[in-house]
Amino acid sequence: MKYRTKGTCSQSISFDIRDNKVYNVSFVGGCNGNLKGIGSLVEGMDVNDVIARLEGTTCGWKNTSCPDQLAQALKAAIAGK
Repeated sequence: MKYRTKGTCSQSISFDIRDNKVYNVSFVGGCNGNLKGIGSLVEGMDVNDVIARLEGTTCGWKNTSCPDQLAQALKAAIAGK
């Protein structure tokens, strides 16, 4: 799935969900090393666990962040949007 981010330096997130697990997370734009790290950390994790851990994370003065946007993308994916 590809998700267009809102309110972050990254422009989009791509990922796969198989058997309710997250795979192949890739961000376009943003802080390259940090976002690669997030992708590695969530690889193979349960979708709901990733959402629970990342949702609500903020970045500086913004009310969202790249991790929060990943949580939003996963929520949209499991809702079928």
